[in-house]
Amino acid sequence: MDHHVYKLTEIVGISKEGMDAAIRVALDRARKTVRNVRWFEVVDARGYVNHEGEIDYQVTLKVGFNLED
Repeated sequence: MDHHVYKLTEIVGISKEGMDAAIRVALDRARKTVRNVRWFEVVDARGYVNHEGEIDYQVTLKVGFNLED
C-alpha cells in the first residue's frame, strides 16, 4: 500500500489580470522553489483598488506538496 505525506504552505499571488491569473502567478512561482507541488486550495480572495481605480487581485492559496523520502 502506498502512503502519502504532504506538507502545506500558504502563499499569496497578485495580478492585475484577474483571480485566475493571480492563482497561476502564485503556483508558477511556488513550483520554482518547491518540488512536488500536487494541489492547492483557495482560502481567500480580495482586491486592492488604487487611487486611479486600477485593481490588484490577491488570492491566498494553501499549497500541498509531497515530502521526499
